[in-house]
Amino acid sequence: MRREEVRMGREPLRLVQFTRSFHIGGTEVQVLELLRGLPPSYRLQVSVLEDAGPLMGSLWKLGHAPEAFPLKGSVAQPNTAYQVYRMARWLKQHRVELVHVHDFYSTLIAVPAAKLAGAKVIVGRLDLSHWQGRVRRAVHAQLTRMADHVIANAEAIRNMLVSEEGLPASRVSVIHNGLDLRRFDARVREGLKGPLPDTGGAPVVVHVANMNHPVKRQEDLLLALAMLRHGGTKLHAYLVGDGPRRPQLEKLAVELGVTDTVHFLRHRTDVPAIYARANFGVLCSTAEGMSNAVMEGMASGLPMVVTRVGGNTDLVQDGVRGLIVQPEQPSQLAQSFAQLLSNPEKARAMGRAARDFVARELSLDKMIRVHDALYQKVARGTGA
Repeated sequence: MRREEVRMGREPLRLVQFTRSFHIGGTEVQVLELLRGLPPSYRLQVSVLEDAGPLMGSLWKLGHAPEAFPLKGSVAQPNTAYQVYRMARWLKQHRVELVHVHDFYSTLIAVPAAKLAGAKVIVGRLDLSHWQGRVRRAVHAQLTRMADHVIANAEAIRNMLVSEEGLPASRVSVIHNGLDLRRFDARVREGLKGPLPDTGGAPVVVHVANMNHPVKRQEDLLLALAMLRHGGTKLHAYLVGDGPRRPQLEKLAVELGVTDTVHFLRHRTDVPAIYARANFGVLCSTAEGMSNAVMEGMASGLPMVVTRVGGNTDLVQDGVRGLIVQPEQPSQLAQSFAQLLSNPEKARAMGRAARDFVARELSLDKMIRVHDALYQKVARGTGA
């Protein structure tokens, strides 16, 4: 317990972290980091929509057994209202003061439940809502307006909330994701968990993203590689990630004649060790929040080539920590790759600057410290 709280006789702040599940994803990893790093001045509990996912083991090791409030299919059914009622009762029973909810579907339950229970609620907005239809976006915006505060993890998201959804700027804080460099470096030292294709010493670019959504635009990377190939430059690509779009991407690689240099690695748990074997990284999405893939590439000391969307420009300063291109412009990707390949000394300098930026601005300690101050301010009117 904090010294000032001891003096005041104040109990630990009763905080609930609410996320959809503990499947592998950037949001879930950040929730685990908060649970692991917040000081003893909290009484922490966890709630989920789905009590499942490969990260559940990590949650249990931290001593948390999550309370589940399952939606069970469509949200447009009586069960949704029942889960709101259940959660409101649970919050009152445990005298919860603050709920931090991290995703759209959990927000449907958490915000009305917190209001019924008399608890404060912070809504996390971690993307540009690019995957939502008109109705979902309207619902999400309304629930966000009902929150006591909102956390965005990138300036682009904050700007969207203020300009498009009409939120007062004073009710939105930007808190970037955090990365534990010591743990990251340990994962690099652990080495590869599986073999990598032999590139014969040729340069390698790494792309880490799911293959579920067209927004990730792996096809632009394939087109850029084909353009370089046509110009006589052989660049290999490791595509880490999987999903229903992979077969069509593999077919495109065949059609472009780059199957010998494009390697679909599917899902891997050794991304830091893979980055350590690359010359640079890329993320060519048409929309992004704060990309953990870009952060990890920068932590690896790589220059990252990213599109000018979302949180990418919070991370990469063009020409300093990597290169920025316009989305859906494979020719610009190809030019950026060629620029890095032609000046490896400059590329290494960008990579060092990227690593320094992560250490300085995206440390896990800083992320936890800023959350801690905001939690105290929202729940009790104290802190920074």
